[in-house]
Amino acid sequence: MDPSVIRRILAAGDSALLVELGDRIEPAINRQVHALALALERRAMPGLGEIVPSYCSLLVHYDPLARDYAEVEAFVSEAACRCEAADTPAPREAEIPTVYGGTYGPDIAFVAAHNGLSVDDVIECHSGTTYTVYMLGFAPGFAYLGALPETLVTPRLSTPRQVVPAGSVGIAGAQTGVYPIETPGGWRLIGRTPVTLFDPMTDPPTRLRPGDQVQFVPISPGGFESRETARVCFK
Repeated sequence: MDPSVIRRILAAGDSALLVELGDRIEPAINRQVHALALALERRAMPGLGEIVPSYCSLLVHYDPLARDYAEVEAFVSEAACRCEAADTPAPREAEIPTVYGGTYGPDIAFVAAHNGLSVDDVIECHSGTTYTVYMLGFAPGFAYLGALPETLVTPRLSTPRQVVPAGSVGIAGAQTGVYPIETPGGWRLIGRTPVTLFDPMTDPPTRLRPGDQVQFVPISPGGFESRETARVCFK
């Protein structure tokens, strides 16, 4: 990787630094972020802590009693010279069964009306798009997926729900995603999947990983309740 892809490196408190590779959501930048994260994890400099990738930046924690900022900055810059986006694992293709609308997706009518579509149009457009897992965050196993078609872009709720059921499929702005656990949330809910995307008793505990290509597959309410399709299908 050309070290010039690093836009800037900033101190984030006294025990972390923020590595910015861009300022927008873009697949190529995101691949570089994960390539650099992988390179840093593989080299494992003593004193280096958790590496947290996001859309276009990387938060690198370190032990300030073992390493100073300058050392970590130099280590990150050197690692950028030695890694390539091609070093990241090949993306997997995943299908997530989803029942749309009704009690499972109480906001689907709003998404449709907001965008001048029918509910069937929303389902067809959302399930007919292949999404990239850009990062995991917010809650264990929560995969931020993009890019959402412009015809479905919808603002978050003005007041978040106190409880969102696990498996809920939502839209927020130009993103879509699945709530892996029951949690508060402000995304517009358009459906729900019977799939368990986070299980702390398995290794790894998350079913999806950055770079995966995800498509939602419509199922009936009966299919949801019977749990006959309660698994991610990797092609």
